[in-house]
Amino acid sequence: MSLLFTPMTIKGVELKNRIVMSPMGTLAAEEDGKATEWHMLHYGARAMGQVGLIILEATAVLEEGRDYPSNLGLWCDDQIPPMRHLVRILHENGSKAGIQLWHAGRKRVMEGEPRSSSGLPYKGRATKALTPEEIRETVAGFGQAAIRAAKAGFDVLEIHAAHGYLINDFLSPLTNTRGDRYGGSREGRYQFLREIIDEVRSVWSGPLFVRVSANEYSEQGNSIRDYVQFAAWMKQQDVDMVVCSSGGLLLESPRVYPGYQTPYAEMIRREAHIATAAVGLITQGIQAEEILQNGRADLVAIGRELLRDPYWPRTAAKQLGVKIQEPAPYESFWFGT
Repeated sequence: MSLLFTPMTIKGVELKNRIVMSPMGTLAAEEDGKATEWHMLHYGARAMGQVGLIILEATAVLEEGRDYPSNLGLWCDDQIPPMRHLVRILHENGSKAGIQLWHAGRKRVMEGEPRSSSGLPYKGRATKALTPEEIRETVAGFGQAAIRAAKAGFDVLEIHAAHGYLINDFLSPLTNTRGDRYGGSREGRYQFLREIIDEVRSVWSGPLFVRVSANEYSEQGNSIRDYVQFAAWMKQQDVDMVVCSSGGLLLESPRVYPGYQTPYAEMIRREAHIATAAVGLITQGIQAEEILQNGRADLVAIGRELLRDPYWPRTAAKQLGVKIQEPAPYESFWFGT
């Protein structure tokens, strides 16, 4: 029996299969952060393609937390109605809807001084260290965005704590040189994320994921051992799943190959006793099935392959000899021929 096409329930939310559309920035929003008809078509196509959980791209919790003007946002109530429309499209086509909450931090490209944990420059550009008051405002911004996500009808929230953005900037000893309670030790560097998780959990009772960079590819940076500990703390805070990516903090790129990040999901799952999602150059149904059958992860997140093939679940099902539900209007034409 295929695990890839076996349903999974997380906090009462049933995913019809273990396939997740990984968040991928599209820079297609209006300048006020609102979703557009393009998002309806883009994500709706993957719902028709039978993806179990679709997680929208990085969505700014504060207006100053964007990196480009065309990022999605949930920093004001006016952004809720188009999100609600998008969620309805996904639900009507059988997919659950997730959204990734995010702050760009020092990687902001737009005009204005980027925010960071410690004021270190990025690509030669000055940044401003968050004050304790600004930290509180940012934490509150994540909570308010979570409330808006609930009003829009999302099923799953994911906190983006990876790839060198603001939360990762606090987590890493490479970029966090603070001398207060938000820096120094591993516990201190985790404090910002700890407060964000607590704030979100105070207003959100549904499934909560956190995406991490489980390897920063530097001897002085965080390694998988650090993230096993971070994941154990997340579990204590009622996080349901850790999505295991890597890199993004430094300008250097790691060597990539099929499934190169899956060992991080496997180790965190085994040692922190928390569910994980594997992501990174997973392109084949057989590859995804192996990850699940061998207990290396609980969900499989597909990124670029779903851009190439919106009906990737059908492709994977054919590889595995599984028949899956097609969109009702295609019933007479698609799977039978």
